[in-house]
Amino acid sequence: MFDNSLIPLIHGLVGYLLLPVISVLAALVALAVWEAGLALGERFGGLGRLARQTDPERLLQLGRRRIERVEMLSRIGPMLGLMGTLIPLGPGLAALSQGDFKTLAEAVTIAFDTTVMGLLIGVIGFVLSRLRRRWYDELLDTMEQSGEMTA
Repeated sequence: MFDNSLIPLIHGLVGYLLLPVISVLAALVALAVWEAGLALGERFGGLGRLARQTDPERLLQLGRRRIERVEMLSRIGPMLGLMGTLIPLGPGLAALSQGDFKTLAEAVTIAFDTTVMGLLIGVIGFVLSRLRRRWYDELLDTMEQSGEMTA
């Protein structure tokens, strides 16, 4: 019915995913902080300067790209956080069955840490996507009302 020889192979492959997942989570935390800084710059003068220097169509494209980028963060961060939670729990539970509480504690610590990192990325991405969407919509509405946009 099921080939048991695949189980060690799958387990080994999944185990190799933990370090890349943690590395990508760390990079995404840095990207989320970077995006938060960009958003602060947009909010406090950057969008106004951009509106004066850029045609409305270009501004719309730029806004969409920036919103999509942070929406991607809000989706990928929690997914990777969940992966980082589940990957160490397998070996941790196996260690528990052998009475190795130290390995279990390390696995649970990694699981919680990656969960928090993933959720942090998701929260930052979600908040920034909502704010940016509102800011760009307001800016484009203002440009449209002032006659800078053509239909």
